Amino acid sequence: MMRRRPPGPTGLAGLSHPSPGPCPDPSVEVDVQAANEQDDVELDAEALGRLAGAVLAGEGVTGPAELTLTFIDEEAMAALNREHLGESGPTDVLAFPLEDPAELEPNRPPGMVALLGDVVVCPAVAQRYAADHGRSTADELALLVVHGVLHVLGHDHAEAEETARMRARELFHLRAVVDPTFVL
Repeated sequence: MMRRRPPGPTGLAGLSHPSPGPCPDPSVEVDVQAANEQDDVELDAEALGRLAGAVLAGEGVTGPAELTLTFIDEEAMAALNREHLGESGPTDVLAFPLEDPAELEPNRPPGMVALLGDVVVCPAVAQRYAADHGRSTADELALLVVHGVLHVLGHDHAEAEETARMRARELFHLRAVVDPTFVL
């Protein structure tokens, strides 16, 4: 998965939503439930949840919709990685899409919540990857949140063209919300 550099003055604490198109109706909520279920790496789950919300809004997701963002330890991530991907050991981020908002939109009854999916991040793995590439852990976590949210929304990186498209969206969101000089 991709990486990046330290937050600038706009950092995660003061997240503002820079949408590439018209902003969704602010009265219709897109809810991100962020939970920190690990204590290996200090992080601000609330700020990272706001980042996930900004990505959803920037990608045109309108509510009511819900996404969960969970930070877990290496043991829990290794179990998920084995169960869902058949891989051994922990990974940095897993995404579990549930409902495609684009498919729901035309037929969704008013008030019906779209359950977008779950993004699960392992901060201990992110911290190692950040150190390996000379990046801050905070930037690595921000990148993984954006990456995971884009996966929930259907982006992928199996083919070169998909990879280029996904990296461009990652960079757009990271520069707009985290640091205008962010580099992958």
